[in-house]
Amino acid sequence: MSSRDAQVLAREAGVDLVEIAANANPPVVKIIDWGKYQYQKMKEEAKNRKKAREKQSELKQMKIGLKISDNDLNIKVRKIRGFLEDGDHVKIMIVFRGRELAHKELGNEMLNKVLELLADCAIVEGKPQFSGRNLSVGVRKK
Repeated sequence: MSSRDAQVLAREAGVDLVEIAANANPPVVKIIDWGKYQYQKMKEEAKNRKKAREKQSELKQMKIGLKISDNDLNIKVRKIRGFLEDGDHVKIMIVFRGRELAHKELGNEMLNKVLELLADCAIVEGKPQFSGRNLSVGVRKK
């Protein structure tokens, strides 16, 4: 169809003539409402961005002190399980405050306790490492 005929049809219908593929020979155009076309295009791009974001896993951190109570520890472990279920990697950090740094073996015991609670759903990535006042290890979903 010639471009003039297409323009006449678009005017009669009260909508726009939109160029879809400019590089094609001859160029491809559609007779549609421009506002509706832009809205659909925007929705499709948002959907694609959401899919791309879902595939990307994040690194979450969970800080645990040496003097944490059992109930608080269980809550943190439950939160870590939720992160793992979402497909995220989790860095568990045992934080030493004040003179606690003199008792590094307590930090290792706490970390082993946390990893034992997560044994059914997590795999440890690497060895526990000391950095500054923190003992940390990474875990991911089984």
